[in-house]
Amino acid sequence: MNLEAVKAIYRFEMARTWRTLLQSILSPVVSTSLYFVVFGAAIGSRITQVEGVSYGTFIVPGLVMLSVLTQSITNASFGIYFPKFIGTIYEILSAPVSYFEIVLGYVGAAATKSIILGLIILATAGLFVPLHIHHPVWMLTFLVLTSVTFSLFGFIIGIWADGFEKLQMIPMLIITPLTFLGGSFYSISMLPPNWQTVALFNPVVYLISGFRWSFYEIADVSLSVSMGMTVSFLVICMTVVWWIFRTGYRLKS
Repeated sequence: MNLEAVKAIYRFEMARTWRTLLQSILSPVVSTSLYFVVFGAAIGSRITQVEGVSYGTFIVPGLVMLSVLTQSITNASFGIYFPKFIGTIYEILSAPVSYFEIVLGYVGAAATKSIILGLIILATAGLFVPLHIHHPVWMLTFLVLTSVTFSLFGFIIGIWADGFEKLQMIPMLIITPLTFLGGSFYSISMLPPNWQTVALFNPVVYLISGFRWSFYEIADVSLSVSMGMTVSFLVICMTVVWWIFRTGYRLKS
């Protein structure tokens, strides 16, 4: 493996983050803090507890997942789309760098940014409410798996997109609504029975449920199901990326 090439791509992407610190880190943290204040104050005054946990504390894992999902996709999709847009993708493809190393560099950087952002938001939330993480290893496991999975998904979107409109379409029109409807601010057990069944078709439910369990040992679905769905989505994304590089789909367009 050409580790120097991987490090070069990784460092370049990480350097872009530090150059745009306001947009990459500060803006998501401020946005999430506003969600926390608004939802915690407005809804928390009416719903004091959810399954024995105060409402303000209950929504913290969902808010972290909301930011991690969207930022993972945004960072990875823009990271690979921009070289296509300005034409520098040809330099990468003509260099002695394998497709696996390209993915490792771009996806690794996007996942790293999302993990750092998730931890910063978690620390910020600790300023508003007391946090107790019962299973920190499981928390980090879900955080890393989710970041890597959705960074791969964002990489796929960046390859697929042929314009900035498409680059923003899936995160804004699909991922964000699924996250809001996936139990970020409520437990799906609070829904009517028919809607609970519908909610189980939302893949984000399993991510948030497993992540929330690592904090409070409460979940909408079992831990094994959450982990199985997360790993399955990761395998699907890896398979699609493998197919993209095997066929050369839109790599040079």
